[in-house]
Amino acid sequence: MYQVGELVSYGSTGVCRVSEIINQACPDGEERLYYVMEPLYKACVISVPVDSDKVFIRPIITRDQARRMIELIPTMDCPAFHSRVGRELNEHYTALLKSYDCRDWMEMTISIHAKKRTLLSQKRKFGSVDERYLKQAEELLFGELSAALEISREQVREYVGAQIENLEAS
Repeated sequence: MYQVGELVSYGSTGVCRVSEIINQACPDGEERLYYVMEPLYKACVISVPVDSDKVFIRPIITRDQARRMIELIPTMDCPAFHSRVGRELNEHYTALLKSYDCRDWMEMTISIHAKKRTLLSQKRKFGSVDERYLKQAEELLFGELSAALEISREQVREYVGAQIENLEAS
């Protein structure tokens, strides 16, 4: 069970702070414990049963894990995923997002950026599906890195961007 004040990654919402743990009556008359969570990067409040298994919840990564992952960027080999079938592209990216794993989000981000650079260098259009999933992966990844490192998402973007540039230069 998570504690009040703890930061967790909650499904596709991203990083949330557990603000309360309350007893709440259910429609069937039973009382259940609920987490009341406040997303760090969205203006809303989420209430979810403590024993729910419908949405993935996990502790955010630690500061050391975040630093190690960022340091690995120059060594990562993240080939771009290509498909002319939109459904295959959607399934591939959705599976990576739903792994709820920062490393998968990092690899996805790097591979889509590489795909974008290649397409633009060939004077070809970068697809809207790729763009949409890139944005989702970056929001989840940069939000969690920001919380773990206790810096702004903009600072994370700049830091990760510099590491990706180092990768491209090598």
